[in-house]
Amino acid sequence: MATALEPQIEEVLERLWVARERGGSTSAGSAAASLDFDPSAALAEAQRRGWISRHNGAVDLTAAGESRAAAVMRRHRLAERLLCDVIQVDTDSMEAAACELEHSHILSEEATDRVCAFLGHPPVCPHNRPIPRGRCCDTLTRDVRPLVTPLSECAIGADFRIVFVASRSHRRLDRLAAFGVIPGARVHLHQRQPTFMIRIGGTDIAIEAGIAADVFVVPA
Repeated sequence: MATALEPQIEEVLERLWVARERGGSTSAGSAAASLDFDPSAALAEAQRRGWISRHNGAVDLTAAGESRAAAVMRRHRLAERLLCDVIQVDTDSMEAAACELEHSHILSEEATDRVCAFLGHPPVCPHNRPIPRGRCCDTLTRDVRPLVTPLSECAIGADFRIVFVASRSHRRLDRLAAFGVIPGARVHLHQRQPTFMIRIGGTDIAIEAGIAADVFVVPA
């Protein structure tokens, strides 16, 4: 059962994971480093749950703690990838927002797997630190396509639904919106060369390859 201590416990597990990952000490002191709360209660609760063991000042993750900490790190680092690659927030905002997503549990295990698939099962976070693998990674091969793909990589003759348009050009976004190329619209791709030809709402539209690469879709 989740308690008010849950975010603090997860923060402590994360610190222990990162300290070990970096080859540093895993002590109560390292777990408390730069935290804005006293971790004593969180450490005690984590030990009661069987997630950590303590001996002579050292704090170690148990097998159950490893599993729990891996889930926390996976959620955090996938949130960073989502914020960096898709929403394109700045580094400082990314870290704070990823922490909020991590501890709010908006990203359930199923939702985390969907984000992972959406991003193409990235192996590392934006800081180049490994992202623990999940069930979705273990059941799919490395060359499985992400759930959301650029229109430029899609098969001719198929129908898709637009998820987002990634262009940073407001002029291009306005021009595409005028043709109905907006999130939620259904699009049929029927030509790739010499230009991409798509059909939206009964209207055929020619777009350049660079524009097609900015339109991300899922199968309709």
